[in-house]
Amino acid sequence: MTGRTRALIVVLALAGVGAAAGVLHARESAYPLAPVSERLLYLRSGKTADRIMLDFDALAADIYWIRAIQHYGRDKKSDRVEGRFELLQPLLDLTTTLDPHFNIAYRFGAVFLSFSPPNGPGRTDQAIELLMKGLRHNPQRWQFAHDIGFVHYFYTKDFAEAARWFNRAADMPGAPAWVRSLAATTSVRGGDFDGADAMFAELAQAPERAIRQVGERGRLQVRALRTIEELTRYVDKFHEINGRYPDGWGDLIRARMVGGYPQDDTGAPFVYDAPTHSVTLSPASTLAPLPQLSRR
Repeated sequence: MTGRTRALIVVLALAGVGAAAGVLHARESAYPLAPVSERLLYLRSGKTADRIMLDFDALAADIYWIRAIQHYGRDKKSDRVEGRFELLQPLLDLTTTLDPHFNIAYRFGAVFLSFSPPNGPGRTDQAIELLMKGLRHNPQRWQFAHDIGFVHYFYTKDFAEAARWFNRAADMPGAPAWVRSLAATTSVRGGDFDGADAMFAELAQAPERAIRQVGERGRLQVRALRTIEELTRYVDKFHEINGRYPDGWGDLIRARMVGGYPQDDTGAPFVYDAPTHSVTLSPASTLAPLPQLSRR
């Protein structure tokens, strides 16, 4: 089949779909059907989907990737308790089976899977499995080995395994020099503020926009953690000077320890809980939840 013939078939198919959609819209306007559950996934086997889609694998992969993003966003905003993110892994598996070189689906899909509840399913095992699949199909892509190290660093907290994967990524063709430095940083300073900030800074330079956003958001999260640590020191200092803990931010403002009501970089106010004397991020902040890091 020539390229021109294939293009003609695609155009005719899309025209047919458009015409059919018009007929269905007219019918459903007059005789609406009962709503269908959006959680239904007709195809769960990537191999079956690959056979059905024939020469349209790339187009189908795009569609399933969009569905994966929509499913993640819908469940993240929902109040569901049961079955949250249940279709995320099957949708990502379908996407990457139909297009084994869909790099952003592997990389950003692994981030979706790794997020802890309620912002994600907390399935680091599925995230690592997805990235391993990416490596099998794209053995020269050092980014997948790097991302497995990233998952171990931030989510499983297995810093030795993270360093091993960073070293493996650094040994692969085309890997930049900073990947080797991440392995060294992780081995010496796994899980601390400076190590995390260095890692996020590198992600913020990635060519893929979605990965850059992860890095940029991560750097803001580290800054928020540093601010919480600083504000906690002010709370303790106020107690040391006055023999009592502050009742709220107003006490610290009047004591000239802070210049105003403290906020994170998104504009969300930090929360001071007087009974426990603790400072936390606002639950409404888009930076929540913060990673669990420590200063060493």
